[in-house]
Amino acid sequence: MKFIDEAAITVKAGDGGNGCVSFRREKYIPFGGPDGGDGGDGGSVWLIGTDGLNTLADFRFRRRFEAERGENGHGRNRTGRSGADLEVPVPVGTQVFDADTGEMIGDVTRAGQRLLVAQGGFHGLGNARYKSSTNRAPRQSKPGSPGDLRTLKLELKVLADVGLLGLPNAGKSTLLDQASAARPKIADYPFTTLHPQLGVVRVGPLQSFVMADIPGLIEGAAEGAGLGIRFLKHLARTRLLLHLIDVAPPEPDLDPLDAVDTVVAELEHYSAELMQLPRWLVLNKTDLLDAEALAALRERARERIEPDQRVFCISAATGAGVGELMQAIMRDIEERAETQAGRSNGSPGGSSGGAVE
Repeated sequence: MKFIDEAAITVKAGDGGNGCVSFRREKYIPFGGPDGGDGGDGGSVWLIGTDGLNTLADFRFRRRFEAERGENGHGRNRTGRSGADLEVPVPVGTQVFDADTGEMIGDVTRAGQRLLVAQGGFHGLGNARYKSSTNRAPRQSKPGSPGDLRTLKLELKVLADVGLLGLPNAGKSTLLDQASAARPKIADYPFTTLHPQLGVVRVGPLQSFVMADIPGLIEGAAEGAGLGIRFLKHLARTRLLLHLIDVAPPEPDLDPLDAVDTVVAELEHYSAELMQLPRWLVLNKTDLLDAEALAALRERARERIEPDQRVFCISAATGAGVGELMQAIMRDIEERAETQAGRSNGSPGGSSGGAVE
């Protein structure tokens, strides 16, 4: 299925049913009084986070979603049936915006989460509601109110713990293939990866994280060159960025570390928020260098990065160093989770005993 991360849809909640004007008419009861019932409420439209969906492609074929209208009221004080709600499945990670105002309506971040996007209309009132001591035979009723009609813009941002950055052919897809059960397309030409790929990396019992590979960045990506800039938004939710560097670029006169400056420049141009995420430098294809050249390159790499960044040497093709890198990532994720939990509980290092749902 084609990967689509943006879609526009129209949602229409059901209108409320109209109230009924009716009078009781039975033998021997000539003046039975008003008995018109209320209408039913209109159905609402909900978006439901659903596992197993990873694209908005389904919305190419169906763009309008309409909930059921409430039934009109009936005589004998019978209330009309309420319209059924409409539930629309969306991938986890979908952000919902009002297309007319640009307002963010909500963010679907977990499976089973329900997001109300169009409220059903309120039921109309029957004439039985209007009877009083001074108005014994009311002939007025109230129609149901219309349900919400909205045009929505859906944006999918994949949920991953770790995001892979780098130039084309840096080895991101090979690393994802080596570390997880994902099987992305791998070839020796640029832009093999055309859309984000996700893989679950299992480090140990009950220890796993999700890693995302996006198309490679090239110089000028922020101005629209290449593919990667379109998918950088998918890294916004990650906790850690891995910047892969090809230590043996195809052209011998190129300095591998120039790729660091190229990608960082595009990140800065695209989003200051992405620049704030923790970023590790990963020197890949180290099996193509001798130990002395690799040590010198690693030393130069340390001089190019911030003091709090880390440098790893791996060969995604042979698996060398990949296990150690995945273990380090898992430890970092767990430490950050513990730190955040401590802050949420009001103490930097421990729990205050509160329950978190």
